[in-house]
Amino acid sequence: MRQDQLDGIVTFIIVAEERGFSAAAVRLGVSPSAVSQTIRNLEARVGLALFNRNTRGVSLTEAGSTYFDRVLPAVRELMLASDELGAALDRPAGLLRISVSRSAYMIVLQPMLRRFLDRYPDITLDVSIESTLVDIVGGRYDAGIRFADKVERDMVAVNVGPPLAAYYVASPEYLSARGTPRHPRDLLAHSCVGFRLTSTGQVERWAFAKDGETLELAVSGRLLINDAAALVQTALDGIGIVYMINGYIERFLESGRLVRVLADWSPPLSGFALYYTDRRRVPPKLRALIDFLKDEMPQDAPQTEVVFR
Repeated sequence: MRQDQLDGIVTFIIVAEERGFSAAAVRLGVSPSAVSQTIRNLEARVGLALFNRNTRGVSLTEAGSTYFDRVLPAVRELMLASDELGAALDRPAGLLRISVSRSAYMIVLQPMLRRFLDRYPDITLDVSIESTLVDIVGGRYDAGIRFADKVERDMVAVNVGPPLAAYYVASPEYLSARGTPRHPRDLLAHSCVGFRLTSTGQVERWAFAKDGETLELAVSGRLLINDAAALVQTALDGIGIVYMINGYIERFLESGRLVRVLADWSPPLSGFALYYTDRRRVPPKLRALIDFLKDEMPQDAPQTEVVFR
């Protein structure tokens, strides 16, 4: 086997995953022209066009798709061998690709990100923040972090992050002008900011529970939002009452910029889970993240690893 037979294969895989030369160049840390030239050289060597090129991006040709399916497992084996060698040297290393929701990033990853990167200088984290549930196998991710009740049943899932509960919050200015609700049904007379779920397009219903009584309300208001950070900002701006989870609004509560209402009606919610595909072959870089997140868990939080079947 000639050495040049391997040239360009990693670039080919990344262009296929990113569906574009520019995005692949960012991930590789090179120029788009360098990526394009590498692919042209690879196509000349194999004697076939591997990509269809158009103004919207690139896509695999039939030959390119076949080639991708053949070379990807081999490249993964090579990466795993490198990871295992790094583990033998007590140094987890390599690119770790994670798909997370915005709330998972803000609550689970962001608070520990710098300390994790400081501890593992040979790991590069590639974090994709996506509002919808992503196929981590098809997307070539090492793992994902989502609400535990959303994780597919064939995944290995590890509880991460703090226990979660429903919070109803508003600004002091809003409550001073409109009054403080004492019962969930009082919200029907208030301006409530709705959250539209990107996955379904439906507006989230607000859940309540107290002393064995549970209810859901379809609250009303003049504003709908589909982004959690923007939802918090509407409460800070005094637009109305919002329905949130704890985890990244505590600083606003502690500073007095937001006030929690109906706290005794707040039900516990499904926490976050880090999930991946195969517990028998966990790369050291992923094991390092799993163990780090477990160490970050509150002492009273459940620390379990479950295989959904």
